[in-house]
Amino acid sequence: MTGSLVLLSGGMDSTVALAREALDHRAKFALSVDYGQRHRKELSAAVRIAAEYPEIEHEVLDLTGWGRLLTGSALTDPRVPVPHGHYAAPAMAITIVPNRNAVLLMAAAGVAIAVGCDEVVIAVHAGDHPVYPDCRPEFIDQINRATALATDQAVTIRAPFLNYTKTDIALQSAIYAAPVHLSWSCYEGGERHCGRCGTCQERIEAFLDAGIHDPTLYAL
Repeated sequence: MTGSLVLLSGGMDSTVALAREALDHRAKFALSVDYGQRHRKELSAAVRIAAEYPEIEHEVLDLTGWGRLLTGSALTDPRVPVPHGHYAAPAMAITIVPNRNAVLLMAAAGVAIAVGCDEVVIAVHAGDHPVYPDCRPEFIDQINRATALATDQAVTIRAPFLNYTKTDIALQSAIYAAPVHLSWSCYEGGERHCGRCGTCQERIEAFLDAGIHDPTLYAL
């Protein structure tokens, strides 16, 4: 079997990526990763989202031991408060999980070979570029080269939203009928999206700019 393995975080972007791959009949497998992230609700969201596509196998990979070592990030260290404010603000750098995408992509490439997929799809987008070095085009290009070498050309990395804005992804959610109402973005991980952290603000702006109803319940 050939097809794509989609990294499904449970957030809005990966939800739309999965919907797009499913509609194109490419998605064969969805992989979520538990690295001990503070916003653990995204993993529950990923399970609910994957259930919308019963033809696609879904698994959660346990990397919590790795995540415990990543102190200093607001996403893995409970002692570090989640910053509020716009996503592009310098304060958002504290949400960097060191080398996360490299680890996730290489792990996913191994799984892809085992389950017979020839691509790993990751939903990084242009809005990530200023904050996260492992979401930038040059990183995706090099990790794709490394993955091809490591797998003897059996697996490649594809980032379909690499040059899309968050608003573009919101528009795509409507085109592909993605179940974004089930997705979780907030870094706080509370009962509702806080509406104050950078990823919440980015989500609010994306739906507003796209002119699409935002199905998200916010605490504010």
